[in-house]
Amino acid sequence: MTVKVAPARPKMLRQFELIDKVRSYDPTADEALLNRAYVYAMRMHGAQMRASGDPYFAHPIEVAGILTDYRLDTATIVTALLHDVIEDTPVTRVEIDELFGTEIGELVEGVTKLSKLELSSEHLRQAENLRKFILAISRDVRVLMVKLADRLHNMRTLQFITSPAKRERIARETLDIYAPLARSIGVHRICTELEELAFAHLNPVARDAIGRRLETLRHDQGGAVSLVSQEVSARLDTASVPARVFGREKNAYSIWRKLQRKSIGFSQLSDIYAFRVIVDTEEDCYRALGVIHRAWPSIPERFKDFISTPKRNNYRSLHTTVVGPKGMRIEMQIRTEAMDRVAEEGVAAHWRYKDRSYGFDLEHQKAAGGRDPLVNLRHLVQMLEHGGDAEELVEHAKLEMFLDQAFVFTPKGRLVSLPRGAMPLDFAYALHTDIGDTCIGVKINGELRPLRTVLVNGDVVEVIRGGKPVVPPDWRSITVTGRARSAIRRHIRQTEKEEFIRLGRATIDQTFAAADKSRKDVSLRPALDRFAAANEDELFEAVGRGRVSPSQVLEAVFPGLKADERRAATARHRIEDGKSAKLFVRGGGLTSGVNIHFGDCCSPVPGDRIVGIQEDDSKALTVHTIDCERLAAYEDREEVWRDLQWTPEAERNSIARAKLIATIGNSPGVLGQVCTVIGEAGGNIVQLRMHHRHNDFCDVDIDVDVNDARHLTHIAAALRANPSVETVDRRKA
Repeated sequence: MTVKVAPARPKMLRQFELIDKVRSYDPTADEALLNRAYVYAMRMHGAQMRASGDPYFAHPIEVAGILTDYRLDTATIVTALLHDVIEDTPVTRVEIDELFGTEIGELVEGVTKLSKLELSSEHLRQAENLRKFILAISRDVRVLMVKLADRLHNMRTLQFITSPAKRERIARETLDIYAPLARSIGVHRICTELEELAFAHLNPVARDAIGRRLETLRHDQGGAVSLVSQEVSARLDTASVPARVFGREKNAYSIWRKLQRKSIGFSQLSDIYAFRVIVDTEEDCYRALGVIHRAWPSIPERFKDFISTPKRNNYRSLHTTVVGPKGMRIEMQIRTEAMDRVAEEGVAAHWRYKDRSYGFDLEHQKAAGGRDPLVNLRHLVQMLEHGGDAEELVEHAKLEMFLDQAFVFTPKGRLVSLPRGAMPLDFAYALHTDIGDTCIGVKINGELRPLRTVLVNGDVVEVIRGGKPVVPPDWRSITVTGRARSAIRRHIRQTEKEEFIRLGRATIDQTFAAADKSRKDVSLRPALDRFAAANEDELFEAVGRGRVSPSQVLEAVFPGLKADERRAATARHRIEDGKSAKLFVRGGGLTSGVNIHFGDCCSPVPGDRIVGIQEDDSKALTVHTIDCERLAAYEDREEVWRDLQWTPEAERNSIARAKLIATIGNSPGVLGQVCTVIGEAGGNIVQLRMHHRHNDFCDVDIDVDVNDARHLTHIAAALRANPSVETVDRRKA
């Protein structure tokens, strides 16, 4: 019988070993402080045990050990040793301050707040976690480093938790929150290990399958990888570019994400192995790139220069893919030793000696990448600290924190960082709200491009501005950033208000004129008082929005109207081309001087969905129904489309001409029946033409005045109900 032996647990890092590790990179470390914290953590956690059966104090000691691998300062190591004492023991923040100082007290409290979030309800947990993370990181990145090390050790021992549901929850949280946070500050090693550990628990079948394929690949191509490394090294050595070259196998989770994202099979992946070229200087990076591109054909769309435009987490490297020896597609990453350290350790690479003290060197970080990797999160802090529902902020925060960035430039070379998928309007509003509001077009890399164009790294974007802000409502669909969408909503609200004021004023003037009255001759005070309007613009807006009818305003101002004046004022207004057309439609393109024409091809009536077509630089705008066949000619010219709506006046108090075509029986009296049905349904026949006459049937074109699309549908239904009518359809020339 075979006895299965459990794997031996790694021994706990002993006190002197921890101190030796810290002093190996910081000889000035406060040894007494480290000793005191080590002993205090062991004493406070006492007999507490972990699910693995280890004493609980082994956990904070291992967390501290992880952080020594990143050469963090003494305060951070002490925080790691103490990070659970406030949460899991009777120790208070005051006691930590007294024994270890306020700096360490603040760090321990920051980590404790993050840990306590894991106890909140499932519904609010992720939203609150995200909110607290942003606030904690904005104050001190060391809080996040301790928390990431804490999560890493917990994931390394996750198999000891007996509840499958809890294991899945922790692993999912690791993938959704902690790994992206590690990536956001550039700590690649922690990010990769967290992803691999979480993947093993969330999808063990897929991970094992990929592992088996990788094992086969190592057997088949292991020698080729070594040969490629040797040949690249030889080429560089011949060109006098000192470098070390080695192949690196991508991890299982990275491969799994690519299989999902690209919807391809494992055999179609061409970059299972990536080759890293480490050189001495930044100049050598570009020299090495030239050597490699001269030796083997490059694949243009696979070249990226992250040295001149670093990623938001300060990652710097040249990426290129070439068709190398034996026809292999080879992905190359070319960087210096310093760049390689930042690529692996992120912000942790910037802990160093300066002015005889050891700690985080901001100047070194700026020199290495020129950008604070946390800056994308800090602008959310003010909004978060002033309250609001954390759940509402989750998507915006994830957009800023988890998505890749697109780095684009102004024509003068200013770098603008935007979320991946951003479009020109996002760029314009990132520069300034006024630039976004007055944007009428865009040039990308010197060429005119549609506003729906997705920006990519390296694009040079020039905003073409107009003289007056014009923000169509459909702009919201071609933006992704919260700043752009908020500005567009604000401008649309203001524009709509001005538009309704204009419509209300024109409608009142037309109603007064129909009753042979003039607004100029009287005060509107009676109407303001009656409808509780603060001023005339507020009254006009209420009329424009349809909350108050113009006839009600007329009666309030002229209470003694004669019957014929009242009838004239309340009569329906005909929708037709000309000066009064703006009373009936509103929306994009209806600026001063634009002439509106209702298309004869489709004869729009209130209730139809409508759009406008305005040719380039034309003062004429033609209104069509959304299903008009003529619109097909403009399908690829989105710049001429205008989003339009009917006004309340059109929907409530207008007459429009519609066109029907009916096939009726060719017998005496049938045409009279058709006319009678239309009259009884409230329609007014304007014109009637008979054609295609046959022995049994004939076709009839009927132009009829209707109130709206519903009225027209009612008339058509009434005609179809007549036994002598074969078909009735709306005619669209």
